[in-house]
Amino acid sequence: MSAPAERILQAIHHIRMERVMLDADLATLYGVETRVLIQAVKRNLERFPSDFMFQITDQEWTDLKSQSVISSSWGGRRTAPYAFTELGVAMLSSVLNSERAIQANISIMRAFTQLRGMLTAHADLARKMESLERKYDGQFRVVFEAIRELMTPPTPAKKPIGFRPKR
Repeated sequence: MSAPAERILQAIHHIRMERVMLDADLATLYGVETRVLIQAVKRNLERFPSDFMFQITDQEWTDLKSQSVISSSWGGRRTAPYAFTELGVAMLSSVLNSERAIQANISIMRAFTQLRGMLTAHADLARKMESLERKYDGQFRVVFEAIRELMTPPTPAKKPIGFRPKR
């Protein structure tokens, strides 16, 4: 049984300039409770140096919840979640050794590889655009600006805070 790649890609976040997955998301994919996953990690802490896993700060957790579709409640958590880098996710396969964990891990590694490929393709496209722009100078400036605009992800509109009376 493999987890859908789209679901995994949505669970990958950017924290501290790293692509990471949170403990609760990984636990769901592996079919275990979050506390079970954390216990397995803590029993094998020497396998998880800081570039494999770190606990996010309360501020990072607040920021992450406000940016994405993560529930705004702590869900009974008493501590901030742990974030696992790609290397940490790979190491998890050695401490969670069920068939489902192995299959989920394979799917996660494929999703990280797919994400890396998309980011590389985007960077290559940007380099090619710059090269063409230099070559054709101002002749196609409008076209290049339009393409660059399409390549830039839209910034989400912020909703105003507070009460607005009816007019």
